[in-house]
Amino acid sequence: MAACSDGGKTAAPAATNATAPKATADNTPTAITIMAPLNTADTPPDTIIKELEKLTNTKLTYQFFPADTYEEKLNTTFATGALPQVTYLKNQATFIQMKSAIRDGQFWEIGPYLKEFPNLSKLKSTTNDNTKVDGKLYTLYRGVDIARQGLIYRKDWADKLGLKAPTNLDELYAMMKAFTENDPDGNGKKDTIGLTDRNDLVYGAFKTVAAWSGVPNNWGVKDGKLQPEFTFPEYIATMDYFKKMRDNGVINKDFAATSKTDQQKLFTNGTAGMYIGAMTDVSTLNKDLIKNVPTAVVDVHSMVAGPNGKFAAWALPGFANVAVFPKSAIKTEAELKKVLAFFDKMMTPEVANLVNWGIKDANYSVIDNKAKKLDEDKWTREVKAFTDLAIGDEDTSGRYLGIPTIPASGKADELKIANLKFAIQDPVAALDSKTYLEKGAQLQEVIKDATNKYIYGSIDKAGFEKAIEDWKNRGGNKIIEEYNAANKK
Repeated sequence: MAACSDGGKTAAPAATNATAPKATADNTPTAITIMAPLNTADTPPDTIIKELEKLTNTKLTYQFFPADTYEEKLNTTFATGALPQVTYLKNQATFIQMKSAIRDGQFWEIGPYLKEFPNLSKLKSTTNDNTKVDGKLYTLYRGVDIARQGLIYRKDWADKLGLKAPTNLDELYAMMKAFTENDPDGNGKKDTIGLTDRNDLVYGAFKTVAAWSGVPNNWGVKDGKLQPEFTFPEYIATMDYFKKMRDNGVINKDFAATSKTDQQKLFTNGTAGMYIGAMTDVSTLNKDLIKNVPTAVVDVHSMVAGPNGKFAAWALPGFANVAVFPKSAIKTEAELKKVLAFFDKMMTPEVANLVNWGIKDANYSVIDNKAKKLDEDKWTREVKAFTDLAIGDEDTSGRYLGIPTIPASGKADELKIANLKFAIQDPVAALDSKTYLEKGAQLQEVIKDATNKYIYGSIDKAGFEKAIEDWKNRGGNKIIEEYNAANKK
């Protein structure tokens, strides 16, 4: 069974199909079960799965679970030894948490096999390196724009209030304040807020604003050595900025308890005028917004200068989801190679276009060798769940580039490239710390909790510094030591 992502309240059967492709005895379809996070409201129908099975000679069962609660389901399934043959790890943080189990030999090392597969061997070596554990490759990655973070905002509200896109943090706050206090929707009620945010200090608004404020990407160099981002004064300044936002009501006050689904609803139902996160979300957010507010106009922006007058964008390590292959589900090398053969076919242009765009003339058309979605709602319902599981990148799979559905979407594509000039890499992305693998996730909760408490006003700066000392004493000092030692190798 797979739960639907409707706030995690409902459940639906895993997306599967009733009929397998016909095959001769010596060409039996490979049965593969895949566990993956679901970033749409409902489990997709079988349309894409059936076509995918025909093109890859497989019988596929997808187990989808809501992205908001995916880690919890992943941990439970892993603890019971019930992971399927292909298991997606939701993001970089989930991958790091799973490194200990990878080291324990619970997943197949796939690096040595890639040369046998013409398409998988095209995967970018730099991105592969960022997912290696002790120099060995266990994952297939879904490529991602490394500097896609920015601001999505209501341009119709800004125009009405005489505001231009913010060029610095003061102007960003001024826009939030105006969107909250100056009746941008013109209904005579005080029922709007500036920014909608969620319970995620990384992919929500906090990390993007922190980068604009001069905070390093996870780790930075201070006093001649690598130190975690929360030890930098700019991190305190970012918390102060968010505390001011919350104290003055320009952000949803319960953001630390708000899911991504509910965060986006505050934008699409016309309550909030700004969303800080992946600018590439603009097309989906606009689609849902104009159902509720047909006259709404959205725009995107990314160049917000910090107090030092400089631009910065935090960079992802080149991957979003990664797929791993549990030995508990794949017993033999021969079986592993059959699963890898499926992913090799996933990187052919024909299959890559299917999982990214859907079925030609039903979900998209081709204009000047680019794909154009025919119906955004239908594409989201039928295709998006599989797009999130695509392997490789636009240039390694040969799939079509897209034609923007709205001007803001095309602008987002331009800005994510412009951001590359100001991209701040994570200096420990390819380094290992044994203590971080063992305790890093738990210790990060100490900092996450303290950050939210500071913003909510339940602890002060001394209380936050006490949390840092707690982090250090429970293993953080060892993590700092190990990353610096690894950096010198």
